[in-house]
Amino acid sequence: MSKNVINHTYDAVIIGAGGAGLMAALYASRSANVAVISKLYPTRSHTGAAQGGIGAALGNLEEDRWEWHAYDTVKGSDYLADQDSVDVLCKEAIETVIELEHMGLPFDRTDAGKISQRRFGGHTNNDTGKPVMRACHAADRTGHMILQTLYQQCIKNRVNFFDEYHVVDLIRVGDSVRGVVAISIITGEFHIFHSKAVLFASGGWGRCWEVTSNAHSLTGDGAAICLRRGIPLEDMEFFQFHPTGIFRLGILITEGVRGEGGVLINNEGERFMERYAPTIKDLASRDVVSRAIYLEVQAGRGINGKNYVHLDIRPETVNHYFEQAGEDRRISAAYIEEKLPDIADFTRTYLGVDPVKEPMPVQPTAHYAMGGIPTDVNGRVVIDAKNTVLPGLYAAGEVACVSVHGANRLGTNSLVDLVVFGRRAGNQMAKFCNEVELLPLPEDPTGEVMAEFERIRKNTGETKSYELRQAMQQSMTTYVGVFRTEETLTTGLEEIKRLKSRYSDIEIDDKGLLFNTDVLETWELGCLLELAEVTTVSALARKESRGAHARDDFPERNDDEWLKHTLIINEDGTYRLDYKPVTLGRYEPKPRVY
Repeated sequence: MSKNVINHTYDAVIIGAGGAGLMAALYASRSANVAVISKLYPTRSHTGAAQGGIGAALGNLEEDRWEWHAYDTVKGSDYLADQDSVDVLCKEAIETVIELEHMGLPFDRTDAGKISQRRFGGHTNNDTGKPVMRACHAADRTGHMILQTLYQQCIKNRVNFFDEYHVVDLIRVGDSVRGVVAISIITGEFHIFHSKAVLFASGGWGRCWEVTSNAHSLTGDGAAICLRRGIPLEDMEFFQFHPTGIFRLGILITEGVRGEGGVLINNEGERFMERYAPTIKDLASRDVVSRAIYLEVQAGRGINGKNYVHLDIRPETVNHYFEQAGEDRRISAAYIEEKLPDIADFTRTYLGVDPVKEPMPVQPTAHYAMGGIPTDVNGRVVIDAKNTVLPGLYAAGEVACVSVHGANRLGTNSLVDLVVFGRRAGNQMAKFCNEVELLPLPEDPTGEVMAEFERIRKNTGETKSYELRQAMQQSMTTYVGVFRTEETLTTGLEEIKRLKSRYSDIEIDDKGLLFNTDVLETWELGCLLELAEVTTVSALARKESRGAHARDDFPERNDDEWLKHTLIINEDGTYRLDYKPVTLGRYEPKPRVY
């Protein structure tokens, strides 16, 4: 065992303090001793950035059914979602949202005192095909409210928190896990968290791309750690670009803006989504809207010839389209301020644009990983195409792939995913911990990762990590973006491999231990480079267009050959692809109609 390593012992260790991690911790802590390790203070986790709502077929404002929610989820996934998992998601969404309400989450209310709901992209009345009010919301800060509510409940339940600890390795011995290795960001000391069970809820990796809605901290650590420890990643080619990020910055403008009536306008003043999705228009699924914006820009119809369009929520514009559609509703400036206060503040602060008086400049932004660590519906990690469970290892939230999102996630389903499968994973972890004994640690569990950090700290070279990160992000945006071809993906893969080779030549400025973000961000860059490569390898192999994976050279969806999940496995530094079938159910694949 390495010297100067601090040891802790718990039944269950959870990495990440966002919605999935907190929900899992809350449930696991009812019968197990739980530690939550987070590189951020919990209420700064990225769940807090989710704005518009959490989907549940409550039917508080109009008729709705969980089966309609399930169909919209499967259709939105371009039929790649596992339908047994989708049924769990949509059935349990209802009870879980009501449970959050009972925990104290301050949802907006109808006049009758019920949870208020709004329209959201891709959510429909399956009988009429028209948008349905399904997104339960707390103004436009729904994720923030979920995070605050769950954190308070965890504190009440005496969950143990290790804030500003950065998990850097998984202790795996054969077909078992024994805990994780973490660094205290404040002191630079290494810590072993010895446990019976480990759950990764560490979020996504949008920082692979140049324009992203993801926080600086979303660097795919959990997925990369598991990949390095022989666990496959699933469906990595599918990364969602949200259509309405703030121009240049990528900060998200919620789909709730379009749910309240906002419309997308090109340089000619045209509501162009009527051309791409004539039935559901601006509330089509995110992949469709992102590609439509890209095509408008490509055709020279971006605003003033630039690579963005306008999102218009001005009352006079929205009310005009309500009148055209024969809808008996109107909005006002006061209504926008009440329902979308954070969005109004964002655009005024970052753009100098008042959305009540001016349209907002938007462009697609890298937003959400549909793929990740493969799990079953109870959050248990599976390690092959036969769905063999690795005992004691769990994942939930964006880092996991259940798969309920398939090739394209439906809006609001990220928050549903967090709480539904976080709860299931927490229950399963507690059950597992009460049935097994604590296994011993292997000899020197920290040696390998400590050596890597020492290499980063002491290495002398000519490359700075921020330069390499910027080059990676530019390459991924250029070659592995909204549209892809054999040529762009091949070029992108060559570029990522070249950047990976330069990673060994990095030199950092800060050689110290205390709060050394230089060394930690350089280690994170290594994670991002690995995830960029497996994303590109997976995308190059899938010769079809499905959901967020749009191949210009293979524009059609090919169910005969590609209705299957991709698995990518790290074998001594090289990657091997495998595939497993999609679990179908009541919904057979149909051609796209919008």
